[in-house]
Amino acid sequence: MSVLVGAVKVAVGKDESPSLGIIDSRSVKTSHHVDSDRGIDGNKKIKGRKEHIVTDVLGLPLAIVIHAANVFDGVGAKEVFKNLANKYPRLRKRLADGGYRGEDLSSEAAKFGLELSVVLRSDESPKKFSVIPKRWIVERTFSWIENLRRLSLDFEFLSESSLAMLQTSFIMLLLNKLF
Repeated sequence: MSVLVGAVKVAVGKDESPSLGIIDSRSVKTSHHVDSDRGIDGNKKIKGRKEHIVTDVLGLPLAIVIHAANVFDGVGAKEVFKNLANKYPRLRKRLADGGYRGEDLSSEAAKFGLELSVVLRSDESPKKFSVIPKRWIVERTFSWIENLRRLSLDFEFLSESSLAMLQTSFIMLLLNKLF
């Protein structure tokens, strides 16, 4: 998938290796027959799995990790850092939301040569919707996969199969951008 991401970036006129990554997670409900890697996300009240996705500034996927929904974002991000290690040489900075705060996570990112920058909402208008610069890009990527009916609910018994379905869908989206 990284070869396709590089090809799309070159076709758009950007460098093949990204310099900025944006990380976020979404919780996905699983169907009733799924037993492996399933948990309850207490914040969103969803019983299922959590998908961590790192995108570049175009919204193209750089790394994907899937695990039970009850795993805290900071814990799941450590596995994402391992997946990104030495994959993109220019990738140095990562933007994240408030769920990725913590000194141990910043030091974990530093082990892999990454700088983790947490971008929070402003306190001046907590009841109004406001777009957070650059963070909306990963949300747009989530909306791309939400439009695919097969990915709106996780039907796969194993999380590895779920990851394969997500990667296949991203490959389809990347090929549509190329041709």
